[in-house]
Amino acid sequence: MTVLVLALIAGAVVGLALGALGGGGSVLAVPALIYLLGFTPAAATTAGLIIVTATSAVALYAHTRDGHVAWKTGALFAAAGIVPAFLAGAAAGRLPEAALTGAFAVIAALAALRMRRPSAAVPPDRIRPGKAAGAGAGLGAVTGFLGVGGGFLAVPALVGALGLAMRRAVGTSLLVITVNSFAALAARSGTTGGLQWEVIAPFTGAAILGAWDGRRLAAKVSGSTLQKVFSSILLAVAAFMLVDVIV
Repeated sequence: MTVLVLALIAGAVVGLALGALGGGGSVLAVPALIYLLGFTPAAATTAGLIIVTATSAVALYAHTRDGHVAWKTGALFAAAGIVPAFLAGAAAGRLPEAALTGAFAVIAALAALRMRRPSAAVPPDRIRPGKAAGAGAGLGAVTGFLGVGGGFLAVPALVGALGLAMRRAVGTSLLVITVNSFAALAARSGTTGGLQWEVIAPFTGAAILGAWDGRRLAAKVSGSTLQKVFSSILLAVAAFMLVDVIV
């Protein structure tokens, strides 16, 4: 199977998960780039940021059209993550590959476990600026360090810290993810020269198209079923990566 076909299939799966679940799908992009397409962990996290930024921006447009984005709230939340995303993005390229892969595997496992239980986040009695800023900074650091969008973290934080309704939290999280991913990419601007754009471009295109199909899939299959299937795949990927690091 050629690299181009693998890139298209992997991108479609990532986009399908993003479109159907509203977050978490980008966690599959990095291991696919490493184990299917031969990227190094550092290059894979940088490429993952490119894929996440493009896919999230397109999905953000769709949610904006539906009126599901709280722009002022999302901008304030995203602002707290810009500096951490930039610093973490710059630091990630200096870590040993094993450490970067191990950290990513842990985050992937946490994402899978988070998806397997119902969200406990409920709108607060009052908004706590400190909590919101801390959540935004933490999400920015995760995005910059590991090249993932962090939608599985952003949505509960936007509901619990800022009191957004779930549908608006999903749409607003895409704004936060797009901003943080762009900031992290800016920190890695000097490391993008050696990337395999002939792989990243079709991967990104397939992910964007897959996200549209994922939205239709979500209307036909229950969210809990989709989450169980996807979280099982993600747990298996995380376990494989941890074994790879240890061995």
